[in-house]
Amino acid sequence: MTPIEEKLKNPVWYSLRETHKKFLIELNGVQFYHPEVCIFGAFYDVNKTPIALNEYAKRVDKFFLVSENQTPIIDSDKIVLEKKIEGCQMVLEKLADVKITENIVPLTEKHLDEVYNLIWLVMPYFYRKRGFEMGDFFGIFKNKKLIAICGQRMQTNDFIEISSVVTHPEYTRKGYAKQLIAYTTKEILKEHKLPILHTNKGNTAIPLYEKLGYKLTRDMNWWLYRRV
Repeated sequence: MTPIEEKLKNPVWYSLRETHKKFLIELNGVQFYHPEVCIFGAFYDVNKTPIALNEYAKRVDKFFLVSENQTPIIDSDKIVLEKKIEGCQMVLEKLADVKITENIVPLTEKHLDEVYNLIWLVMPYFYRKRGFEMGDFFGIFKNKKLIAICGQRMQTNDFIEISSVVTHPEYTRKGYAKQLIAYTTKEILKEHKLPILHTNKGNTAIPLYEKLGYKLTRDMNWWLYRRV
């Protein structure tokens, strides 16, 4: 049995080995999500990434490899690095006491388009519509309009990642994200799993995550590639 600390070092890899194995596409020893669900991949052996990336690029024009500290090797005739996002991983230490004043509701398939449209409004391109299948999503509505969401993404038998924390630009600075993260964290704890999240270094939301009880644990880099 793989220790949770080892899984946290390569969360995409172990998510595809466990909870999300139904979404797995394996190419030359590199693991990828089905591109209709998520455009993430993970590896252990950098020598296997050139062939694997060339093959995956036949299915989707842009995608990420996620790595704590290894640099993928690419076939530069077919693949180019668009950007590297220097990120970090945060793990729940102890959830702070947060008063939930909003009506937070589970989102279902009938909300699929609203979730997709809200995420693309704030964070365009990377979220895929079938990403809704990766875990539970929760939302806040105002005047029957979905204005804030929080979802679950990568997950194994031991942890669940909080992701897709998005608030409509007209409704920011009202504490909706804070309440949604706290609520989603509690839902993960009910499953006796460790809540984690990822963000880019320097994100202004990091102090909020820390106040909620999350701590920085390691780097987690996101290499965005596109086919030539």
